[in-house]
Amino acid sequence: MNAPEPTAPSAPVSPASHAHPRFAEALAELGLQVEVRRFPDATRTAAEAAAAVGCELSAIVKSLVFAADGVPVLVLMDGSSRVDVELVRRELGAGKVERADAAVVRESTGYAIGGVPPFGHATRTRVLADRRLLDQAVVWAAAGTPHTVFPLDPETLIAHAGATVADVRESAE
Repeated sequence: MNAPEPTAPSAPVSPASHAHPRFAEALAELGLQVEVRRFPDATRTAAEAAAAVGCELSAIVKSLVFAADGVPVLVLMDGSSRVDVELVRRELGAGKVERADAAVVRESTGYAIGGVPPFGHATRTRVLADRRLLDQAVVWAAAGTPHTVFPLDPETLIAHAGATVADVRESAE
């Protein structure tokens, strides 16, 4: 008897089948039906995710956690850009902003670095979304693991993340 053919890792699946359980629960609570794709190789970095999906680097959403005066804040940035920490500091009115360490990322979001989704976190966190994300028709973000991503239009993603749109991208000078 022949074994059934395995399905391709990029085949459409139900949100719960490959997404992190907490993220799958968030999708269900929000009533979002998205195609979660799982890849055999990690999509931990924006470049890995773009290569796996087959999209431009700028269509990847990086979910980056910073500490603003010691309080975690999430910044959503396109994959081809870097966050300007000084612009984040000014936007938040904070005295000091720095990258959060892995323990703070996991504690505040419930996910490990490389798999942090834009919403569905363990704790409510302030979120900034760089305005450049709105240049894309569709963006791809982590679905709670370093091997999973999902597509969504940026307006919907920003709305569900509860994000404030701001200019926090490092200039390309």
